[in-house]
Amino acid sequence: MNITFENPDKINGLLTMTVEKEDYQEKVEKTLKNYRKRAQVPGFRPGMVPMGMIKKQYGMVVKVDEVNRLLGEKLTEYIRENKIQMLGEPLPSDKQVPVDLSQDGPFTFMFDIAVAPEFTAVLNGDDQIDYYKIKVDDALIDRQVSMYASQAGEMVKSEVFSGNDTLTGDLRELDGDGSTKEGGITTESGQIMPAYIKDEDQKKLFDGCKPGDIITFNPKKAYPDNDSEVAALLKVDKEQVKELASDFSFQVTEIRHFQPAEVNQQLFDRVFGEGEVSSEKEFREKVAGILESQLEQNSNYKFMIDVRAYMENKVGELQFPNELLKRVMKQNSKDKGDDYVEKNFEGSLRELKWHLIKQQLVEANAIKVEDADVKAIAVESIRQQFAQYGMSEVPEDVLEKYADEQLKKRETVEAYVDRAVEQKLMKALLTVVKLNEKSVTLDEFNKMLQ
Repeated sequence: MNITFENPDKINGLLTMTVEKEDYQEKVEKTLKNYRKRAQVPGFRPGMVPMGMIKKQYGMVVKVDEVNRLLGEKLTEYIRENKIQMLGEPLPSDKQVPVDLSQDGPFTFMFDIAVAPEFTAVLNGDDQIDYYKIKVDDALIDRQVSMYASQAGEMVKSEVFSGNDTLTGDLRELDGDGSTKEGGITTESGQIMPAYIKDEDQKKLFDGCKPGDIITFNPKKAYPDNDSEVAALLKVDKEQVKELASDFSFQVTEIRHFQPAEVNQQLFDRVFGEGEVSSEKEFREKVAGILESQLEQNSNYKFMIDVRAYMENKVGELQFPNELLKRVMKQNSKDKGDDYVEKNFEGSLRELKWHLIKQQLVEANAIKVEDADVKAIAVESIRQQFAQYGMSEVPEDVLEKYADEQLKKRETVEAYVDRAVEQKLMKALLTVVKLNEKSVTLDEFNKMLQ
């Protein structure tokens, strides 16, 4: 087989493959002989079917399969051995002429190859990048303590409505004169959270109410353009409230107020495990330690964003084989159409540029990811998920069990591998570049990410 590769502008490649009869003939003959051994044709003993009959029935199919296999194998081998950084998949070239595989050949196949632009991405001690350290101050600790207290809170009865309380009561549909409508909608033990009522005038009707009070309000005005909410409140089908315009009476039977947990030993044990913390001072110190760890991850995330921006600027504009890449994108997005490709192409190019830069940085810093690294990322991810629900001291064996389940899913594994590469690269770059450290509050940091 003869293979040539033309790449005059360094990004648009044309790969030509010429297949001779001797490249495929031996394998085709061997396959057909195997077919003959297995063929069962009436009138012939097994293995004695005439080869001419076998070739007539299977010859073209076997030949096409073998030529396609040969093309894929040799194309991949050529790309690898010649270190061509191909973007996407090879595409049949517009220069391709029809090939008649019923003949013996030679057969010529032409492929358009999108090639990555040549550039060098390097980071060293001469490069200075900002690193934002988030201050763990008393205000931030207070917020975290309040969050833990809220997670451990409970609903308690109240005598007067305020804020985010939940009201339970009986609803009666009213006539135009304000009396109970005969045959109208009635609902017992309906629940309303006035804080979520959209109309301010309707919301104010509930201010300061007490058990036993009767409030007249209009559900459709309270929840405009939300028949689902009205139907749920009245415990009826959505169709029943479509044309509803009536006022309703709501007799308050109970007010439940959300009460955060007290900051005491019970909360300490809930968050960190029984006996791990014995005073509010120790509790706040432990909370501070958790915050520092979490916020360091935020700082590292921002660092990598800044590394990307710095490197994209340092590398400068790159020339890509745009038309070829659009064809590749269309090939991979057949169900989304040309408009999708045009709309998303520039964004895809930006991501591709960063991907190529990151590849070079990974290679330059000898980043390698092992199974243990991926497992560690999975465990840490699950740890963070538990922490979001206030469970900070989950046993390691429980975390590992959850991680093992996640690692059974291919798409999840790929995501964890990417994160492992990113994390190792981040740690390496923190020691390579010169850090311009800046101290900021969490609010200041969040504004930078907006």
